Amino acid sequence: MDFGLSADQVLLKDTVKRFLEEQCPTPRVRAIMESDSGHDPKLWQGLVDLGLTGLIVPVEHGGSGLELLDLALVAEELGYAACPGPFLGSALATVALIESGAAAPAGAWLPRMASGEALATVAFGEEESRWSPVEMTAQVKAGKLSGVKPLVPYAGTADLMVVAARGEQGPGLWLIERGAPGLEISSLKVIDMTRRVESVTFRDTPAKPLGGAATALQRVIDAGCILIAADAYGGCRRCLNMTVEYAMQREQFGQKIGAFQAVKHQLANLATEIEPSLSLYWYAAHAFDHIKDQCERHAALAKAHLSELYDRVMRDTTELHGGIGFTWEFDLHLWFRRAVFDRGFLGEANYHRQRAADLAGW
Repeated sequence: MDFGLSADQVLLKDTVKRFLEEQCPTPRVRAIMESDSGHDPKLWQGLVDLGLTGLIVPVEHGGSGLELLDLALVAEELGYAACPGPFLGSALATVALIESGAAAPAGAWLPRMASGEALATVAFGEEESRWSPVEMTAQVKAGKLSGVKPLVPYAGTADLMVVAARGEQGPGLWLIERGAPGLEISSLKVIDMTRRVESVTFRDTPAKPLGGAATALQRVIDAGCILIAADAYGGCRRCLNMTVEYAMQREQFGQKIGAFQAVKHQLANLATEIEPSLSLYWYAAHAFDHIKDQCERHAALAKAHLSELYDRVMRDTTELHGGIGFTWEFDLHLWFRRAVFDRGFLGEANYHRQRAADLAGW
């Protein structure tokens, strides 16, 4: 049995990597993340031109009709480059429209999202880190949505929001278009400046049901866990590579610090922890499309393990850089910030580990 990537998947990954090396070096990352919007339409258009916004969009709606694993490979490279922008929210909104099975909204929005004409995002989490659909308090009554979503990626830039809320039939997904009445968006000062989130308040805001109910909502959450795990894996790789390069250049006591056991053993330990984690997100992404009854648990495992590993890798590699690792001028903090986002968005490791245990019947 072949567990590797196909030739097309390797080509996709290499193409995205080369594009980001050329178009998104860290000086540009810093310029975008320090801008007012945190969004660079020119860089986003470059990703659109590569076909990344239409990667999983069905062919009949103008996309490539590929699978979540292909999208996760892209997320890994975006994480490696600390690429700023609305990729995560856009990808999850795309999954929501596909999984809902609602022909009309999918036909209206997916072609525009694939072509870059429209940008969409998702509004899921609530205050006190409530990410579970059963704990959500946002409600829709008589077609009007009320509630608060404090962590919405690029809400102010999006043309469409896919909102998780409770309706008369329980949790489900609802569509809110830009400029809808009763919609209030507030900017937030956040740690990860490469992926902006904003607080959104809905006051009797007209909402259209997307369909698919709780099943579609859970599928979007699973996809989000997998994409965040892939981003974390890419970030882990980049931090380790940066630290190895630094250890091979920085001298102390007349030799490269990489020669010291205290340094090289830590680097070896990190490498042996990072590399096997790749299979976690690969398998979860594979399960999303091919073993759906196993996907929820494996997505939770991938999110729990890789977001926690990213956090630990960041702490260790920052310490191995010494004092320079803590400075604004050195690039390492870009990934430190992303690790914080990956740890918290869609729920922390303990929450997903408990879910995985419950789903396994432990």
